[in-house]
Amino acid sequence: MEFRAQARFVRVSPQKARLVLDLIKGRKVEDALNTLAFTKKRVAAPVEKLLRSAVENANYLSGEKNIDVDVDKLYVKRAVANDGPRMKRIRPAPMGRAYRYVRRIAHIEIALAERGRERESLATVAGEEAAAKTPAKAKRRAPAKKKKVGAR
Repeated sequence: MEFRAQARFVRVSPQKARLVLDLIKGRKVEDALNTLAFTKKRVAAPVEKLLRSAVENANYLSGEKNIDVDVDKLYVKRAVANDGPRMKRIRPAPMGRAYRYVRRIAHIEIALAERGRERESLATVAGEEAAAKTPAKAKRRAPAKKKKVGAR
């Protein structure tokens, strides 16, 4: 089962948010919270709040839908920062001109999953079981013959 939380219209560029999100991808929740607490980036505080929200979503859904969720086994499965709308602004320039610049906005999404339970929650697709049993053989091409150069 996957538990998600979204923060939309965060006033930070997505590129800067991705720097922090890359630090916590794949980590356990307690390790990710510890990392965010000591990260010296401004976006770390909203990301930490979002991660706590995702954990609370997991707790709420476990009680609401009677799903057995161990919070200690949760890890950050996906952490994404997408572009939001851009705000166009104008900066005064010499000789009565104006320079345009863009203030970027990010939509941040965090998804948590439980270790060891990932396969149980996925629905199987027809033919997936047969493909899982037999490994796919890689096709190998014969090396190309080299042409002799210089002799005519």
